[in-house]
Amino acid sequence: MSCEPLPQAGRRRFLKGAAGALAVPASAALVGATAGPAHADEGGLPDFAPIPAASVGPTPNPGGYHVGQIAGNLYWVTDSHYQSMFLTTTRGVVLVDAPPTIGHNLLRAIDDVTRVNGRPSRVTHLVYSHSHADHIGAAGLFGADVVRISHAATAGLLARAADPNRPLPTVTFHDSYQLKVGGETLRLAYHGPNHSPDNIFVYAPEYATLMLVDVLYPGWVPFKNLAVSQDIPAWIKAQRIAMAYPWRTFVGGHLGRLGVRADGALQIQYMDDLEASTRSAIASVDPSPFFRKYEAQGNSWAIFKTFLDAVADAAAAPVTAKYTGVLAAADVFTKDNAWTLLESLRIDTGVLGPFGVRP
Repeated sequence: MSCEPLPQAGRRRFLKGAAGALAVPASAALVGATAGPAHADEGGLPDFAPIPAASVGPTPNPGGYHVGQIAGNLYWVTDSHYQSMFLTTTRGVVLVDAPPTIGHNLLRAIDDVTRVNGRPSRVTHLVYSHSHADHIGAAGLFGADVVRISHAATAGLLARAADPNRPLPTVTFHDSYQLKVGGETLRLAYHGPNHSPDNIFVYAPEYATLMLVDVLYPGWVPFKNLAVSQDIPAWIKAQRIAMAYPWRTFVGGHLGRLGVRADGALQIQYMDDLEASTRSAIASVDPSPFFRKYEAQGNSWAIFKTFLDAVADAAAAPVTAKYTGVLAAADVFTKDNAWTLLESLRIDTGVLGPFGVRP
């Protein structure tokens, strides 16, 4: 059976329906009542644990997006899957990221706000958090005259990609950059690689708000394989760097709600528990059955796969049990996250288990 792309109208209906299906009223509590149970469809899709009500954000409007005020002239937009942030200034709008799933709704959200507060609606500056297309793939919507700001490494990555939907930045920096536009300020900082080689911290000091994409996931476990991050030790370190900022509100780039400081502390606890469980599993899972069966066949990859999968299973089990009902999708991605952490412990930290120095 072949799959054909949805026409634009059908795609909009699909995205609106998906956003609506995920959206339930938000709760300030980290642990609380759960949303209704998930059901497998007739095609045999699996069931997962219900999403805690505290993990989801506001319901998108009929257009498929929610725009809300963070504080003062700082706003955010979400479609329940991705997030963007923008400042309205006396000279125009400073936008941070342009996720393609939100797309033209970014312009609609900005118009919603500026129509009320009387500030100019034109986007004059666009900050790229990092080069990944899922976060800036709608950057081409804002015209050639926009000042596009990124880390220097982002420019090189985008030049290599040659994607017309992600125009090259016009201003780059290496360590830090202070953007002042129309009486508003954003402080951009690079603390080294983490999720990607170029991912930056975007801080609005007047509004005590930090935007850091693909590092902290308020109310949820991290995305599959620790957010598919390119430097796992640095990605873990970035969580604590984020907590050193004096923010009250956090914009993580994904999912449907903003974060509070308790969310950051909870993810760090999740990662500490996952690391402890993974180290324990490396030491406790007996490798001999895997070596006996597959070494006789000369199949090295089968040895690695079955042993590493068994360790990931053992590491994930207690963590999944602890966080189901506390962090959304603990049962969806914890095994994948354990597998990735296991590999990082092996290759980055030297916790080699049965693949260590031969006696």
